[in-house]
Amino acid sequence: MVESSVLCSEVLPGGATWSHVLKRGTALRIIDLEGGANVAAYFLNFELPAERFNLPDTLKAQHTARLTKGHVLYSDMGRILCSITDDSVGWHDPLAGLSNAALVEKKYGKLTYQQARNDWHQNARDGMTIELGKYGMGPRDLHATVNFFSKVAVDEAGDMHFASGNSPAGSYVELRAEMNTLMILNTCPHPLDPEPKYAPKPVELSISRVPPPRTDDPCRTQCRENARGFLLTEFYFL
Repeated sequence: MVESSVLCSEVLPGGATWSHVLKRGTALRIIDLEGGANVAAYFLNFELPAERFNLPDTLKAQHTARLTKGHVLYSDMGRILCSITDDSVGWHDPLAGLSNAALVEKKYGKLTYQQARNDWHQNARDGMTIELGKYGMGPRDLHATVNFFSKVAVDEAGDMHFASGNSPAGSYVELRAEMNTLMILNTCPHPLDPEPKYAPKPVELSISRVPPPRTDDPCRTQCRENARGFLLTEFYFL
């Protein structure tokens, strides 16, 4: 973990959506408070929202189908939006996408806000779309996402399998902003989670000030592509 000083901390309830412009030079630590959390995440360049998280390039450049410490999140312009500087889980799902209203209703039944108030059945896609509206964007601006704390393995036939118990209580992941990154998070259940009851889990969000990455930073030295990505990102701020 990089040295840091905490600026603020809050708890994001289960089934909720959150957004923040994580400034270059700060990091966000997400803590799974109860175990079994799922945090869907989407990233954009706040200063140029047309520059967005690019999942295919993120996986291809780093030769991986999962995300963990040492990996970075690429934009569609070859720059780095965030780096994963610390991680106690070891496997975060970049493949399965978001829950939507139809899936949630089919799986858990329909329960509206009028019926259940804050315990109503929400879904990640609608939550993120509403949050994007606060920044002048809409459904067409929502692309591929990451599911932190969740593990999905793919077998030889191409079928996806959700791994229950991947994230014990107290698990964490830390994201360092390499740009001024608009980050949108949602804590609805993972779309492949076999749990029959709608029970989204809360997480703690903590933002800290951190030093810039050094030349020997593990995320920079992960592979040659990452070294180039950091150079392109640093050039953007000259």
